[in-house]
Amino acid sequence: MDLKLAGKVALVTGASVGLGRAIAQKLAEEGCRLATVARREDRLRNAADEIAASGRERPLMIVADVTQPEAAARIRDEVLAAFGRLDILVNNAGGSRPFDGLGTRQQWDEAMALNFHAGRELAHAFVPMMQAQKFGRIINLTGGDEPLALNGGIPPNGATHIWAKSLSRVVGKDGITVNSIPPGRLHSEQIDQKLLPTEESQRKWVAENCPAGYIGEPEDLAVLVAFLASPLARYITGQVIHVDGGARRFSH
Repeated sequence: MDLKLAGKVALVTGASVGLGRAIAQKLAEEGCRLATVARREDRLRNAADEIAASGRERPLMIVADVTQPEAAARIRDEVLAAFGRLDILVNNAGGSRPFDGLGTRQQWDEAMALNFHAGRELAHAFVPMMQAQKFGRIINLTGGDEPLALNGGIPPNGATHIWAKSLSRVVGKDGITVNSIPPGRLHSEQIDQKLLPTEESQRKWVAENCPAGYIGEPEDLAVLVAFLASPLARYITGQVIHVDGGARRFSH
């Protein structure tokens, strides 16, 4: 299937490793011109080198902490200076924030800044331009909303889902779609090093939770992002689409 992404300009945050890196690679394969954002310059450069080595255009690298107050405006300005527009925004930067105890105000503020405000501010920075060009795709990587413990990374997921739904109703007439994807257990830095760091723990989790019978790869999510980013997905907006091998349960 031709996704009609050739020449589209895409921005992916958290693009140096894991899901973000796989998403950037997939969009590059589909012919997108890329801007990639992450804090770790060495890993971001390695990811850019990998895309360039595949014969694709080397991404514009933006080393930035998306939680900083000036980040959204700076990233927007660098993207527009390089490409003149943005068609696709993938808000992937984020992470789990488990607390010892109830968490401090500073910890909660940091969790909200990373997992909610950063993506919202980036989207709002680019929406006027997307409205002017009558095309845009905003895709938010979020997470589950069924917490098993107190974790500052989970409430921002719900906030993002509600904000994204609200925004989709405002910008739909302008050819802009806004969707959210909560990844399930997919092989990534966070899963393989923190949540399920051993083969035994992964096998146990799969046996107890995942009808698909295995932990997914980042590419299993990247293909959905590419489709949602395409002009073909014009009638899919305001949605929360889980990619988890069937692990999510509506009741226990």
